Formats: sequence, C-alpha cells, structure tokens
Amino acid sequence: MTSFFDIVLGGVFHASVLFLVAAGLQLVFGVQRIVNLACGSFYALGAYFGISAVGWATQWGAPAWAFLPVLLLSGVVLAAIGPFIELILRTVYQRDEAFQLLLTFAFVLMFQDVLRFFWGANPQQLGNLSATYGNVALGEVSFPTYNVLVMVASLVIAIGLGFFLKKTRYGRILRATAENREMAAALGANVRWIYTAVFTLGTMLGTVGGALVVPTSAASLDMPVELVVEAFAVVVIGGLGSMRGALVGALVVGLTRAAAIRYYAELEVLAIYLIVIVVLVARPAGLFGKPAE
Repeated sequence: MTSFFDIVLGGVFHASVLFLVAAGLQLVFGVQRIVNLACGSFYALGAYFGISAVGWATQWGAPAWAFLPVLLLSGVVLAAIGPFIELILRTVYQRDEAFQLLLTFAFVLMFQDVLRFFWGANPQQLGNLSATYGNVALGEVSFPTYNVLVMVASLVIAIGLGFFLKKTRYGRILRATAENREMAAALGANVRWIYTAVFTLGTMLGTVGGALVVPTSAASLDMPVELVVEAFAVVVIGGLGSMRGALVGALVVGLTRAAAIRYYAELEVLAIYLIVIVVLVARPAGLFGKPAE
C-alpha cells in the first residue's frame, strides 16, 4: 500500500508540472497552429532563473516560506521574453509547417547556449529547499509539503485557465480566433495582439513549470529535450489542441513514469511510448482530439 501511494503522489506531482508545459503547448497550437518545440527551453529557463531568484531572495533576507511565491513570480516575470519571440515567429505564420518547426527548433539550440553562457554547463540545484516546508503524513506514507503545494498551485492555474477560456469575454474571443481567425478578424478581433498574448501565456506556463520543479530536481542543459519528449507524449495521448487532453495526458504520463521508476527505471521512456503507440493505433487524434476533416 505504501508503494501504491508513493507512485500515485509522485506521479501526480510530476503530472502537475508537466501539465503546465503541455497546456502552454496546446494553447499555442490551438490558436496559432504552431507546434512549439521551444516549450522545453522555456521550462529550462524557468528552472535556472528560479534558482537565481531564490538565491537573490536569500541574500535579501526573505523568510523560508517565501521561496514558493518567489519561484512562481520568477516564472511569471521570465514570460516577458514571449512577445519578442512571437515577433520573430510572425515571419513563418503563413509559411509551410516545416519552416515553423525549424524555427522553433532553432530557438532550442539558441536557448541552450544562453543557459550555458549565464549559468554554465554543470547542473545546478537548490539543495534540499523543499524540506523547508516539512512533510505531510498520510498513515505510513510521508510526502513533502512542497510537492502538495505545487500540485495545488497547478490545480488552481488549471481551473483559472479553464474559467478564462470558457467564461470571460477575452477567452471567447481567443477560442473564436482558434476556430476561424479570418472570421474573428472580420468581426473586429485584433488577431496580431491575440497571437502575442497567447504565446506569452504559453511561455509563462512553461517558465512557471520549470521554476516550480527545481526544488525537487537539478536544472541541467538536458532539460529541454527531456521535457519535450514527455510533453509531446502528453499531447499525442490527450489530443493536439485539447486542454482536457493535456490534463489527462499529463496524468497518464506522470503515473506511468512514477510506476516505471519504482519497479524498473530502465523502461521509463519505453513504458510511456508504448502507451503513445496504443493511442495512435486505437485513436490517432488522441483521447480528446478532433479527427482531421
């Protein structure tokens, strides 16, 4: 029973962070029709910048309980790079998808050098920062309170994102643009501004996810590629462009990864992509994706 709870809690924690990145990927694709390979780089940038932000907060005498808000804020602030990257992406909106993939992959390579320039090639970590918040005991199972806080924060973000997209005027404009950008523009929607706002929001989800994960794992130059592998597994399982699919896909990948690490770590990636293959064979559009017309 203890092993079961360890797998569930560990899997849900990983899914909470993975969902943020996948949600940003889904949001950008849903509106702009661009598969953003640079989402993993935003995640890594958030992780490294979060480490620096905590270091600065420590120097300024911030209390221990403030580290989580500092990490959240660092991810939000770092999203300021989104509009500048989107400005470059405008050059390929009307071009073949291959150019879009090549450009976003170019960002991956460039950001890797940015990380190496500012933070060096060696992995960095925050030590045992998550222990600052103590542990939550569930019977015989002890679980870090920090991980619970991250899961709650991710849930709040997911609910807030769903409310924004479904219930607000700007959310309805955004969804209308995703359905038919020409019609939305004809009705007065500022499509260029919407693209910038959506890409910035997608960037913020990635940087916040990276910032939140660093107290539990080291930040390294391999993070972008590792994250992209899992994020695309989430997208394939859940369905490209579906927020509900991002949530379900993240849970599937997170729980599968936790179970594989627990029982046979060498099969971690294989186990995830066996599920991806099954989904592609049974339902090519994903569990919640719309089949191509």
